[in-house]
Amino acid sequence: MFTHCLFFVLILEDDVDAGRECIIKGLCMYLNEDPKDLVQEYMDMTEANTLSAIERTMVGIYVAKETPSSNSSDVGVIIEGVVVLRGLENVAVATAMLFGFFYILNMKYPSKLHYTMEVIQKIIMELDADDLSRKAQSLKSKVHQ
Repeated sequence: MFTHCLFFVLILEDDVDAGRECIIKGLCMYLNEDPKDLVQEYMDMTEANTLSAIERTMVGIYVAKETPSSNSSDVGVIIEGVVVLRGLENVAVATAMLFGFFYILNMKYPSKLHYTMEVIQKIIMELDADDLSRKAQSLKSKVHQ
């Protein structure tokens, strides 16, 4: 999947949003977390089917497209099966908004995304950056080399 993402970025090298989305998904994969736990993509589904799938999602980002090649999509944030934000510009903005909800509401990160959210908080946003897990510390060391 990561190589697919890189190939996609090379094809659309002028699409900054696609590059950011690939970096976010790549971060998940680097930390041994599944990017599908963060970003759920719904294509060619009826609105009822999409809403049903969203209701089964505890936390994440959804991207709803009519077809895989369509440029228009609906991007939003899901918390406890409820769409709390919709109509966002892209996955990167949705990731920032999701992080903001976790941080402001003092919510515990889901276990399937714990390391990804920790890296966003402590390395990227530099909030409470003192106590890092081994995975986050390893990534920080590699980034600063």
